[in-house]
Amino acid sequence: MTLSLPQIQVGAPILHESLAVFPLFAETGSQADYTLSDAALEAGTVTVEEVSEGGSVPELAVNNEGELRVLFLEGEELVGAKQNRILNTSVLVAAHTKAKIPVSCVEAGRWQYISRMFGSAGRHASSRLRRVLKESVTSAARNRGEHRSDQLGVWDEVARQQAALGAASPTSAMADTFEFCDERLETFREKTKYVEGAIGLAVAIGGQVVSIDLFDKPETCRRVWNRILSGLMLEALEAKSESVTAKSEDVRARIDQLRELHWEQVQAAGEGEEYRAASPRGDHATALVLQDTLVHGSAVYEVASV
Repeated sequence: MTLSLPQIQVGAPILHESLAVFPLFAETGSQADYTLSDAALEAGTVTVEEVSEGGSVPELAVNNEGELRVLFLEGEELVGAKQNRILNTSVLVAAHTKAKIPVSCVEAGRWQYISRMFGSAGRHASSRLRRVLKESVTSAARNRGEHRSDQLGVWDEVARQQAALGAASPTSAMADTFEFCDERLETFREKTKYVEGAIGLAVAIGGQVVSIDLFDKPETCRRVWNRILSGLMLEALEAKSESVTAKSEDVRARIDQLRELHWEQVQAAGEGEEYRAASPRGDHATALVLQDTLVHGSAVYEVASV
């Protein structure tokens, strides 16, 4: 099947070192009603904890006591409990609902409680790590109807990036990579602020588009902008300085390719409908739709080493 996407305009890129952030604009008229996970966690209307005292690496328990759905985004990091995790896919948890969400561990060397509940780290996985998630979860969803990731692949990518950036961690925690690089990342955050009205962002490192994220309304994009960029900034720190920069035409071509992919519906991990697609070259895309509204669509791309 094909997936209906809004007409998207590509804005002028925000440039800093090897990173190029292209704000994306569209008229969506979304009526989807939800709150974001970090806001719900802060307000105390939702809690996230291990599924049992013993815990289970690939899933966490969510209790949404609020009046609104809660949106957890693919790649967002939750910290605490027995080990830090990232979301395997974007999930809408219904109001007044207890549910399990599919996750992957990004702290291979810890399996003991530091807290009972998880909190939001305010960070996201890199496009490379999200590609590990998308590829393996798509295979699991198609073949087994579940959202399990390649956990060994996730650990390998966390370790690879730590080595590339010279970050040390006693528990092999992705969080320690961010902490090690925080001073350098602060400059990126100052230079790549949200562009008013954007409903999404495409990101390039050097001359290569590495990811696209689309949301149903500017408010969601504004709130998650820095979070999504955090992992991409780490990737940019790995990259060599380049004079080549991706162009708006490159982003438009990627968006056009999304429209041409063969999308397959799989069982959603929460409310709404979930669709997945892959290109012959190894690009992977997902879409979470609620009441005919694209709540979160994203793609990550197979690129040459930067």
